[in-house]
Amino acid sequence: MKDATIQGTGLYAPGDPVPNSVFDERHGEDIDAFLRAKRNIRQRHYMSAEQATSDLIVPAARDALAEAGCTAADLDLLIVATDTPDYISPSTAAVLQHKLGARNAGVFDVNTACAGFVTAMDIAWKYLRGDDRYRHILVAGAYGMSKYLDYDDYKIASLFADGAGAVVVSSTEGPYRVLASELYADGSYHDYMGIYAGGTFMPASHATVDSRDTLLRFAKKIPPETNPDNWPRLIRSVLARAGRPVEDVAHFFFTQINIASINTTLDLLGVPTDRAHNVMDRYAYTGSACIPMAIADAADEGVLKEGDLIVLMGSGGGISMAAMAMEWSYDTASQNQ
Repeated sequence: MKDATIQGTGLYAPGDPVPNSVFDERHGEDIDAFLRAKRNIRQRHYMSAEQATSDLIVPAARDALAEAGCTAADLDLLIVATDTPDYISPSTAAVLQHKLGARNAGVFDVNTACAGFVTAMDIAWKYLRGDDRYRHILVAGAYGMSKYLDYDDYKIASLFADGAGAVVVSSTEGPYRVLASELYADGSYHDYMGIYAGGTFMPASHATVDSRDTLLRFAKKIPPETNPDNWPRLIRSVLARAGRPVEDVAHFFFTQINIASINTTLDLLGVPTDRAHNVMDRYAYTGSACIPMAIADAADEGVLKEGDLIVLMGSGGGISMAAMAMEWSYDTASQNQ
């Protein structure tokens, strides 16, 4: 049976790094110390006023295509995972197709908030397994949340940033492949955090729209145990279906918003915390982009070796979660020599 494997990766962070000290200066207190100690965040990147989310994806996608040895014309499908699209309609994937010149690719967006990239990977895997017409799929996660932040609320604004990550997922009959995936949601949390104006529930043009609803808002407090309770359960589930013990996992790629949740999860799984590849120190929290950015960063650093068992664990508002276990398909260290 055909399967799916990652053949190329890319990441892009716009502009110059913005250090934590920017928030210290704006608010007159030591925000940097908290961010370093509790969130593992030292800096972040913001898109320019002229950039849209699709502009962040293009350089990441080009790098992924080059690494995979593909051209844009080779792509059969583009899937963009984002909750900060260029427009409500049409899809950001349609804009990306035009900008890349991927004239043979079908397109659509996925929005499961910050679980979007792993959800899109689940979809791509099943396309490649289920239909022989699909050979190469570009899966991108992108985030332009800086345009929706209230910078007077540093407890939220200091966490979020912009960026994009992309992978080329190709069909394979080889030994390295996606092994299992699982999606989970609890929609009762849909009104806890989000950007609530702009859709049919609250059209942005409506005269009575509260300006706060056009920005990212945490309307209710999400229980802090939500991720540590669900992440280990989902990881154990996908590994059990893959027939692999947790001790075999070489690298974990988590949603990059809270280092404590990552470390607690790995402690509960009984594996060393250094098996998580984290990038929030350099890029802060980039939502649906953070996992593909972390994968691309690990590939660039030569951390990933052919045959490594890796786990992707995404989590976002809604609440939506997605987990995937797969075997890495090529030795990036030897490729980069």
